Amino acid sequence: MEKGKIIIPIFIPHRGCPHDCSFCNQKKIAGIGTDVTAEQVLEIIEAQLEHLKDVNRPKEIAFYGGSFTGLPYEQQRQLLAMAYEKKKLNFIQDIRISTRPDYINEEILQLLGSYGVSIIELGVQSTDPTVLELNNRGHSKEDVYRAAALIKKQNIQLGLQMMVGLYGDTKEKMLRTARDIIDCTPDFVRIYPTIIIQDTLLEKLYREGKYKPISLDEAVYLCKELVLEFDQYQIPIIRLGLQATEEITIGKSIIAGPYHPAFRELVETEIYKDRIEYKMSLYKGIEGKILKIYCNTTECSKVAGYSQKNKNYFKDKFNLKGIKIFGVDRIPSGEVDIEIFL
Repeated sequence: MEKGKIIIPIFIPHRGCPHDCSFCNQKKIAGIGTDVTAEQVLEIIEAQLEHLKDVNRPKEIAFYGGSFTGLPYEQQRQLLAMAYEKKKLNFIQDIRISTRPDYINEEILQLLGSYGVSIIELGVQSTDPTVLELNNRGHSKEDVYRAAALIKKQNIQLGLQMMVGLYGDTKEKMLRTARDIIDCTPDFVRIYPTIIIQDTLLEKLYREGKYKPISLDEAVYLCKELVLEFDQYQIPIIRLGLQATEEITIGKSIIAGPYHPAFRELVETEIYKDRIEYKMSLYKGIEGKILKIYCNTTECSKVAGYSQKNKNYFKDKFNLKGIKIFGVDRIPSGEVDIEIFL
């Protein structure tokens, strides 16, 4: 995954997927209420490329919003052909599609490969059989392993998506899902806390008192555990939390659940708080002194925490005279050092 890559997103809301998963209302999630035609897709691509013609960065066309490989064969071919023409002319460098684990086979991969698809994301969400059944997923853990292996065999980049706090989920099941995903050796993952979107099965269950979403604090804690798990295996997390759209806002399409527009920052705040607190536990007599924290130059804001949360937490807890944060190039990303001064 190149840094600074520009994504040209093409949304195909709920196309190609016959399932109605408990959490899913793709038209709300994608922020698009009508299907797009091949002609409209071409217009979007050409308009974006014209706008970006002077930008010297890698570019990618990404088909989001539905199960791409569940579309009729001819529609897949038409959409891919338009993207592939731009790739052959070197206007873009990658083509990405998103789909379900049970909608991947060797024939489909042959089609995708022939049109230059270089990245495939699979919506795994969970690998627990009970959670999959309760949420109407319609696929199994075995489907995930099989699809992931086929994609890796074709040397196509593999992304896997999981959710936290689904109907019937537990911390143990979520961690097991993360470990199953790690076993598939993806190139990257996305993690989404489950929120209740309007006009979904989860909304019905919530209204009936049969489903209670996890709190924001619970979601942050659980995702912190998952981030640390994936970090052990150097698997990048390219998204943490649902991306805000005009539709995805509290009181509009979101009925309930742990949505926050800066969710990733909340999780990173807690990770750095734990690391700083561990370093401070090695000292005695900290109260009333000055804390100096050293971190990688790019991570000073993460160390300070979302809305200065970490600085305020440590200052109040230890009655510190002051806290100073210094960026140091030699300190590896994710690590901190501290010093205590009178």
